[in-house]
Amino acid sequence: MTETQNGAMFDAISVHNFSEKILEQAVHFHVMKLSGGFFLWVGSTPVLSNLAVSMSSKYDSMPLSTLVMGDPSNTAPNSLSQRLAKKTKKQVFVSYSLPMTDSNLGLLVENRIKKELELHPEHF
Repeated sequence: MTETQNGAMFDAISVHNFSEKILEQAVHFHVMKLSGGFFLWVGSTPVLSNLAVSMSSKYDSMPLSTLVMGDPSNTAPNSLSQRLAKKTKKQVFVSYSLPMTDSNLGLLVENRIKKELELHPEHF
């Protein structure tokens, strides 16, 4: 959907939510499709504890990434945003608000996101 504002064309922001029980934990996913990218929030409770952004660069095969807010020792949002930016060739904002207690959880969460990307690419 495209909207016009003061004569300029803008893509409307669309929202897509999905949830899954992963390792006995309810994990919620919230995707906001933006013009040229998307914002992805992953968590079990409504908390925005960090935010990372990644985008492709013509100077490097790996997308650039930075943590906008949150604990720099938690690399999950940066890593996930970087991999999603590489896969989608879009600017990606990620907030990852799940405990880092189980390394399998992160892998399973990322696999669920990739599955959703394949099933519903129009939301990303």
